[in-house]
Amino acid sequence: MQQDAIIIGGGFAGLSAAYILARARRKVTIIDSGEPRNRFAAHSHGALALDGKSGREILAEARTQLATYPTVTFVEGEADSAEGVIDDFHVRIAGQKPIAARRLLLASGMEDRLPDIPGLEERWGKTVLHCPYCHGYEIGGGPIGVLATHPMSAHQASVVADWGDVTLFTNGMPEPDDAALALLERRQVGLQAGLVSAIETGAGKMMRICLANGRDFEVRALFVGPDMHIRGSIAENFGCALEETPAGKIIATDVSKATSVAGIYAAGDIARAFGNITLASADGVMAGLGAHQSLMFAAAHS
Repeated sequence: MQQDAIIIGGGFAGLSAAYILARARRKVTIIDSGEPRNRFAAHSHGALALDGKSGREILAEARTQLATYPTVTFVEGEADSAEGVIDDFHVRIAGQKPIAARRLLLASGMEDRLPDIPGLEERWGKTVLHCPYCHGYEIGGGPIGVLATHPMSAHQASVVADWGDVTLFTNGMPEPDDAALALLERRQVGLQAGLVSAIETGAGKMMRICLANGRDFEVRALFVGPDMHIRGSIAENFGCALEETPAGKIIATDVSKATSVAGIYAAGDIARAFGNITLASADGVMAGLGAHQSLMFAAAHS
């Protein structure tokens, strides 16, 4: 049976889009691998009325509520490939029959790729963080590090300075230009040159930033801007236009979250330069509205 829409990704953007389409009584299939981007963080913050809840808890409740809509189907797995054109898309999942739909909504999110530094990955989402608005308050002030990974790292460090005493570790990146240096000085951010060789456990709740030159520094948390990579190859295979950001490429969309390919929409971190769960959810709502109105007006003119 052909669906009105297939949503690839059951995170905050995908489920929010599904709500819109389900409440319009449209047949929706959500394909989800069960690995949301924020799975490494124990708690979510900054989301209205949900402060402190885990992302998995919020998503589980959303799935439970969505399951009460008779036109919604959940499929567990990874969407391997997709083909087709508007009104006739087909998505394949390993070991299952292809699913057909009139519209395709990409919400599979991003893969965060961290610098290859011993001790960094296992602390990701705990004391190695990416967003001060999400996790900065809980640090409680004190010494905080920012690891330079891209040209906007100096700006990131200047923002994080509102949450503690910040040191920017350049880690082999070019030294900030004069304007960035002036900003760091104005924000009272320290600058530490040299390669970071390891992240280790320090005294108490501190962690130690070890430099290749033998120096080390203790901080309560380390902020990192990871390289972001679009999960999966479906957008690339369809030829969806991409947009460059300082942290990686995202899928380009218009205000209705339509991509450059007719009938394909994208929402959430996969189509935003900056994201959190609130923004991802709002993006999903816009994509759901865009996809529904596309279906509605197509029916009106058929």
